[in-house]
Amino acid sequence: VERLDNIPPDVLRQREAKWLDMLNSWDKWMAKKHKKVKLRCQKGIPPSLRGRAWLYLSGGKVKKEQNQGKFQELDSQPGDPKWLDVIEKDLHRQFPFHEMFVARGGHGQQDLFRVLKAYTLHRPEEGYCQAQAPIAAVLLMHMPAEDAFWGLVQICEKYLPGYYSAGLEAIQLDGEILFALLKRVSPVAHRHLKKYKIDPILYMTEWFMCAFSRTLPWVSVLRMWDMFFCEGVKIIFRVGLVLLKCMLGSQEKLKACQGQYETMELLRSIEPRYMQEAFLVQEVSPTHTPMSCTST
Repeated sequence: VERLDNIPPDVLRQREAKWLDMLNSWDKWMAKKHKKVKLRCQKGIPPSLRGRAWLYLSGGKVKKEQNQGKFQELDSQPGDPKWLDVIEKDLHRQFPFHEMFVARGGHGQQDLFRVLKAYTLHRPEEGYCQAQAPIAAVLLMHMPAEDAFWGLVQICEKYLPGYYSAGLEAIQLDGEILFALLKRVSPVAHRHLKKYKIDPILYMTEWFMCAFSRTLPWVSVLRMWDMFFCEGVKIIFRVGLVLLKCMLGSQEKLKACQGQYETMELLRSIEPRYMQEAFLVQEVSPTHTPMSCTST
């Protein structure tokens, strides 16, 4: 699997031309050539068009068109003080080394505040959840505030529904599903987690709620999101299964972590080779079976 930053300029230009053609007749492509769209997302969306493509893939563009002026209306409202304080405290924690968010009170942080505040007004019964901040920040790196707001709406309502509401029932349910799938993918890892009574919510909450934006290297985050916006939450599941199998999938690896604490430490410091863009894209692509990390 090639890395996007290694693609020769002329090939990248060709890809950009193909994506522009798709984006300019989007409905036709989605209706008749969805398989081709999926393959192109797996190859990686050209960086110059990523923001636009994410908005189209997520349905955020349609939502925005159906609700013209909605973001401006929410943006002009003061918002609920109980959420504003919490959001304010979280702003400087999001990608503090990224040029967009490095300055306290800078444009990036201001836009992040606007997007998150608008969401609390859009869904007052849900309010704000800390895991929404990195999601909104990644979106803002690729698109203006209004588009990022609709991207966030789509992630919260269409891709990860119920993840950000108070009870965390949706994430617990998906944790159980992940654990059941792990039994098929890696019985060794499954047995180990069961033996030490390590509940999925302990290791997969940040992975799933932040769509791996706080776990993977940046280039891998972008490639996973390209596929996630096209194929949905199953991409998040696949990444989770790859990491669990690679870290806990052999007796050799488990010798070092006989206990809950040791296992959690291991899952907090995943080996860089398993998070590399080329490796992950290959493992997560549906045509690729079986997973090969135990032999590497």
